[in-house]
Formats: sequence, C-alpha cells, structure tokens
Amino acid sequence: MRKNVFYLNLLVILMVMGVVSACDKKEDEEPEQPQEYIATDDSFTDFKSWELAAEKQGPDPALGMAHHGNDSTVTRYIYFKDSQTASGGNYPLGTIIVKESKNTDMSVHELTAMVKRGNNFNSGGGDWEWFMLAPDGKIATDGDGNPMRGTDLMGGMCLGCHSAASTDYVFSK
Repeated sequence: MRKNVFYLNLLVILMVMGVVSACDKKEDEEPEQPQEYIATDDSFTDFKSWELAAEKQGPDPALGMAHHGNDSTVTRYIYFKDSQTASGGNYPLGTIIVKESKNTDMSVHELTAMVKRGNNFNSGGGDWEWFMLAPDGKIATDGDGNPMRGTDLMGGMCLGCHSAASTDYVFSK
C-alpha cells in the first residue's frame, strides 16, 4: 500500500513538472515583433521589382503642387514592397511604398516613398515616415547634405495630403 502511495505521489509530481515545463517553453510562442522599422538606403533597393500596385496617368486634383508634373504627360507608378496589404484598416510595421513619377522624355522624374515606421515615431500621422529618393533609389539629400526624410517633409505637405486617404494614409491600395 505504501508503495502505491509512493508511486502515486511520484506520478503527481512528474505531471506537475510537465505542466510547469510546458508553460516555460517559449518555442510555441510567437517571436517578438520589432517595435520600429527604420528605413535605410538599402530599404528601397530594386523597388521596380516589387508589386506594381497602381499605374496612374494624367493630372490628379488631389496631388496639387505636391508632386512634379501633375499633368497629362506624367505617369505615376506605385510599388509596394512584399505586396503588403492593410489589415483592420492599417498597414503593418515596415510597409514600404515607392511612387515613381515620370514622363516619356524623362523631363519629369520624381521618386517619393513612405515607410510605416512604428514606435510612435509619427503618432499624428499613422507612424509613417516620408522620403524623397534620388534617381538611384537611395534617400535623397538636400543642398546641405541632410537626408530628405521625416514626419515634416516638404513643410508637412506629405502628412497634410495623406491624412485625407481612406486607408491608413495610403491612396493607391
């Protein structure tokens, strides 16, 4: 009888240890997601190989003076890295969108981008950061060598216009 009690207690102890061990296992947990995505020049590499989400030609009244060549000669190509889509009305952290505006003779060629940065980087603007890109797809610099990026790019025009978008500051998807 004592032997049976001993084995029963041992069985209970082993079961409790198994439950505790299972609770401690982290392999079943989802990996911790980064809280902020900070874009670098490499973030925009080969953007023309990304998903072409929209191709728009001609003037767009919503663009106003924000983008060069808002006329009938310009075509705007909007690329999404990794084919990101909005879920629950918001794009995921690290979403990168590039808009290339050009006309056939290349007299207008402008690259702009937006990146979902996160970490309350731009809490008043959906955590998006806006960019001007050089023709090679790297982050452009101003006359003083400062990168053309941020929440207040172009005097706040990016945020001003994109706040009117119906889905997380994005017009094209």
